[in-house]
Amino acid sequence: MPERSETSGAAGIAAAPGPKVDLRVYGILDVDVCGCDAGRLAEMAAEAVAGGCTLLQYREKTIDDARAALVRIRAIRAATGGRVPLLVNDRVDLALAAEAEGVHLGQSDMHPADARRLLGASAIIGITLKTGAQADELYRLPVDYACIGGVFATKSKDNPDPPVGIDGFQRIAFRARLARGAGLPVGAIAGIDSSNAAAVVAAGADGVALISALFGADSVEARARDLRDRVDTALRSRGAAG
Repeated sequence: MPERSETSGAAGIAAAPGPKVDLRVYGILDVDVCGCDAGRLAEMAAEAVAGGCTLLQYREKTIDDARAALVRIRAIRAATGGRVPLLVNDRVDLALAAEAEGVHLGQSDMHPADARRLLGASAIIGITLKTGAQADELYRLPVDYACIGGVFATKSKDNPDPPVGIDGFQRIAFRARLARGAGLPVGAIAGIDSSNAAAVVAAGADGVALISALFGADSVEARARDLRDRVDTALRSRGAAG
């Protein structure tokens, strides 16, 4: 992980802009979907990066054995060699121990201001947004990107809230950028695959977060390459860098 440094801002006030985050193909290694074998997780992560994945996240929603989870996170880091940032879902302590580049936080996880104090200014902190009201609060949160969802229905996560759809994504993304400025990377998550990734990007997403659509493929590298091409093409078509 990059060298730690303390932030000077008070809690509840957004820090200066953090590191630029490339959300184009955001691969989420969810042990409920991908399995918990450290070697296989590391292989899949390396394949995804070779195919053009730009950001990785380790996700294990219920961690009964933190030591085993740490072994898996470290294996992923070793396999990818720092070529793309690796984030840990929810667990700031595991991100610190594994020297990951940061964390992704949900609305009920540690407050981003507390995570920032622990991880330092150079860490990447992302947050999930489900509503426009949550997006309105971004002006005071020291986060580096936001993922909006679920956009579509998915079997990869138990989500009690109905999908927001592309129209809902656009409304929430508009409010997120209004709160934090156009420079905040905004991704889309849930139910996204090769059939709809381009449409989500055309609607304003800077990238797509994927679980089974990427890591459930026979060839993770080939699937990552296909998704990266679709995302880059859609970004160029709307006049954004791809």
